Amino acid sequence: MTPDPDTLLPRLEREVRALLQTLPQCHGWDHTRRVRALARRLSDEERADRTVVECAALLHDIGRASEFESKGGNCHAEVGAAMAARLLTELGVDDEDFVAHVTACVRSHRYRRKNELVPSTLEARVVYDADKLDSSGAIGIGRAFHFAGRVGARVHNNAAEALSAGEYSLEDTAYREYLVKLRNLHDAMLTDAGRRLAVSRHAFMEAFFARLDAEVEGRDSQPSRL
Repeated sequence: MTPDPDTLLPRLEREVRALLQTLPQCHGWDHTRRVRALARRLSDEERADRTVVECAALLHDIGRASEFESKGGNCHAEVGAAMAARLLTELGVDDEDFVAHVTACVRSHRYRRKNELVPSTLEARVVYDADKLDSSGAIGIGRAFHFAGRVGARVHNNAAEALSAGEYSLEDTAYREYLVKLRNLHDAMLTDAGRRLAVSRHAFMEAFFARLDAEVEGRDSQPSRL
């Protein structure tokens, strides 16, 4: 039987908040709360199954602690999908198809690289886009600097330094995150609603990092005289 969202979602939210307490805030509860809000919006616009989407949005990052502890060695999406299945079962969800649908959304939400799992359902695409939108725009820039500071990276570097650097290194800056991932997100959206939101967020990031480059190199223009 499909679970009652009014009963399941508050309980699931409490469990997830407890699991995310120890995470850095770039991937903590605030991030999950924003992704859930975006997922609701996209779900309504795309006419997806709202309960599946909300559950998956809440659960999508619960495997992050494992990935952080392994410095990227463990895939948080794979770990999180297994954790999500156990948690839903513990909360009394006995609809195997529902559990499988939610966990598939969690497993496939990660930013796609070669050979990574592609979201195969509308609900998975909605969760994927909601997560990527929170990595874009002003909030995406803020999260990128937060993560870079946490791993001890520089405030800024040039493109050559950034692109030749590895993860969790001194050169793993917010600019590296932009060059490697964030600037490509608007082209990676999987829903029409996600693509519409991604346009302005992409333009903001593009302008911000162009301005940052100019300031660091002393090329920013003088303010005009009144």
